[in-house]
Amino acid sequence: MQFKIATLPGDGIGPEIIEQAVKVVNAIGEKFGHQFDYQHAVVGAAAIDATGDPFPEETYEACKNADAVLFGAIGDPKYDNDPKAKVRPEQGLLAMRKKLGLYANIRPVSTFKSLLHKSPLRTDLVDGADFVVIRELTGGIYFGQPRGRSEDQNTAFDTCVYTKEEVQRIVKLAFEYAGKRNKKLTAVDKANVLATSRLWRETVQEMAGDFADIELEYMFVDNAAMQMIQWPKRFDVIVTENMFGDILTDEASVITGSLGLLPSASVGIQTSVFEPIHGSYPQAAGKNIANPLGTVLSAALMFELGLDLQDEAKAIREAVDASLEEKVVTEDIAEGKAYSTSAVGDWLAEYILKK
Repeated sequence: MQFKIATLPGDGIGPEIIEQAVKVVNAIGEKFGHQFDYQHAVVGAAAIDATGDPFPEETYEACKNADAVLFGAIGDPKYDNDPKAKVRPEQGLLAMRKKLGLYANIRPVSTFKSLLHKSPLRTDLVDGADFVVIRELTGGIYFGQPRGRSEDQNTAFDTCVYTKEEVQRIVKLAFEYAGKRNKKLTAVDKANVLATSRLWRETVQEMAGDFADIELEYMFVDNAAMQMIQWPKRFDVIVTENMFGDILTDEASVITGSLGLLPSASVGIQTSVFEPIHGSYPQAAGKNIANPLGTVLSAALMFELGLDLQDEAKAIREAVDASLEEKVVTEDIAEGKAYSTSAVGDWLAEYILKK
């Protein structure tokens, strides 16, 4: 089979980790008889430097016409340290979500036996933790209008907006996802305070009858944040709005012991984007030390969810598991010899081809 893949390395370590994911994808292609046509495009600070636009039209076209998008990371200190910057790399990420209709972010959180001791939580709490957070991406306070500052600049305001249709779309996806797993869904909101959360809860209640086989619970976001640390194994699928999901998924990421291991998928109307959850880590850029496993596992999600090739996804995950067991890892999780970013990528590709 032949596929078009848009690759958006982005900023910082993005180019290095995307390079390793491409190695792994090519190995899968050779093993399973697929061909991949890559369209490389700029986004974020790299795009601002090249075009003045963090998500230029050429990048949008490359993504829109692709079967799937592999994305690295966005962010640059020269913008982070300038709160008055008019154009920012993160605007490219928001524009990509909006223009591609990326309405749902799917973040699996699972632990690896060989790394349980690296979690800040006790081993008995995290061993066997395996849940998915489904976060709405195109609504809420990150996109709501109006927003801005008062004339004297001493007051700032943002607006949180959701429509019923936006909530229905993401909740339907979450119910369906729960049906493929352990048939348990936790709807997280702040319905005791926020009008938008009350709309969320009302909508979930209305839809629940169509998914009678799913065990449904409601949880306020502050309680969910606490229980995620106290008892992470109690969750299976969580669905929530944009800002709550942003915060909770970062909290959940530390359960595994390393940000560098977690993939994500952003499901879109036109195409879907697959990316690691860590940032651009500019301090490591160009040093060949960044952990590529989150990006490689995002490629596995690409095969699973974007291309519907389950055996190919399984082969990648088996290779990553083997690299962890054999301690072929980068310095962030190494306990002895540390391998370079490119060496890990080479090892994974060779493992897939030999297996």
